[in-house]
Amino acid sequence: MSSTTTSGSAAGPTSVGPALDKGTAGAVTGEPAEVGKPAPDFSLRDLDGKTVSLHDYRGKTVVLEWFNPECPFVRAAHTKASLKTFPADQISKGVVWLAINSNAAGKQGNGLAVNTDGKKRYGMPYPILLDETGETGKRYGATNTPHMFVIDSQGVLVYQGAIDNSPDGEGESPHGGKLVNYVQAALGDLGAGRPIAVRSTKAYGCTVKY
Repeated sequence: MSSTTTSGSAAGPTSVGPALDKGTAGAVTGEPAEVGKPAPDFSLRDLDGKTVSLHDYRGKTVVLEWFNPECPFVRAAHTKASLKTFPADQISKGVVWLAINSNAAGKQGNGLAVNTDGKKRYGMPYPILLDETGETGKRYGATNTPHMFVIDSQGVLVYQGAIDNSPDGEGESPHGGKLVNYVQAALGDLGAGRPIAVRSTKAYGCTVKY
C-alpha cells in the first residue's frame, strides 16, 4: 500500500487526559475530544436517513470507527484483519459500534451509493453515519481511516488511535512481533473494571478527506 496515504504506524501509549450535551442533526456540541474527558456529542444521519445521536447510547460502551469504503487500509482491515469479525463479536456483547465517514462531497469514499455498497461488501452489521461537513471528525481529531475511539458507559472517551499495531492494516504486526488489537484491549479493561492500559496510539491509514 502506498505510504502517501498513511499517517504513520500505530504507536505505544501516550499521556493524554467535552459534556454530553444534546445536539441537532449534523451538529457537534461540547469541547474538543480529549481522552479522559466526556466525548463530544453529535447527531448524524445514517444511510437510511435516520438521525443517530451519541447521547442516545448513554449507559452503553460505544466504539466509533472513522470509515472510508474506498481506502485500502479500511478494505484490508474489513476483509482479512482486525475489523472483519471483531465488531460483530463486540456488538453481540452489547457494545454499540458506529462508523463515521467525514470525507467531503466530491472526495474519495463520499456519497450514499458508495457507502451503501461498502456496508454490503464488508458485511457491516452497524450504521455508517455521514459527516460531510467534517464537523464531527474535526471535533474528535479524526485523522485517518480507520481511526478508532472508545467511549465508556459514562460517556467518557477512554481510548483513541489505531485499531491495532499492524501499520498496513493487513493484520500482521511489525517485525513479526505480537499483533495487538488496541480497541479489544481497551474494551477488555473496561469489562474487567481495570484502568485502560493503553489510552492513546497513533492512527494509521488513509487521511480523512475533509
